[in-house]
Amino acid sequence: MAAFFLFLAGGYLVGAVPTGLVVARLLGGPDPRQAGSGNVGAANLYRLLGPKAGGLTLAGDALKGALPVLLARLYLTPLGPWQESAVAAVGLAALVGHLCSLFLGFRGGKGVATAFGVLAVLTPWAAVNLLAVYLLAVHRSRVFSVGSLMAAWLMPLAVGLFYDSKAYLLMAGIFSGLILVRHRDNLERLFRGEEPQI
Repeated sequence: MAAFFLFLAGGYLVGAVPTGLVVARLLGGPDPRQAGSGNVGAANLYRLLGPKAGGLTLAGDALKGALPVLLARLYLTPLGPWQESAVAAVGLAALVGHLCSLFLGFRGGKGVATAFGVLAVLTPWAAVNLLAVYLLAVHRSRVFSVGSLMAAWLMPLAVGLFYDSKAYLLMAGIFSGLILVRHRDNLERLFRGEEPQI
């Protein structure tokens, strides 16, 4: 049980690493919290510093979700029937770390890439289908947030269709709710026709 709490804390701390801020500093760009949309996620880094910055931020944020659950899956096997729930909790901790980062005054990104990293390890078929939905929505709308919102809305459905796991389904439902709440400003701008296009 002690190992579970260590992974829970580790998941939060890994998730809390502000990838976008690190990438911006390494590339000599502005502080993303003070420029563009004010967000530290990949979309804002893409707008501020281009595809390289956006891609690095996206990869780093996804890795923050994937790495903790991958390690938890490997090392929490002694928990037996509770392992699946414990691993899902570690994934949730990583997402909460990203959304409420200790290193950013308990503020953070919007969670899409980090949630995808968790799902890519735990529910890869759901992740592949959600990625397809995201890419199609962004291609058709030319708006990053439309893809994020569509993928978030469909997340529990995708996990439920491909996996018979109550723990993973609950995790996906919480992920969906948190991501949608984080995108409330984007929704308002979409309704006003003010959301920036690619």
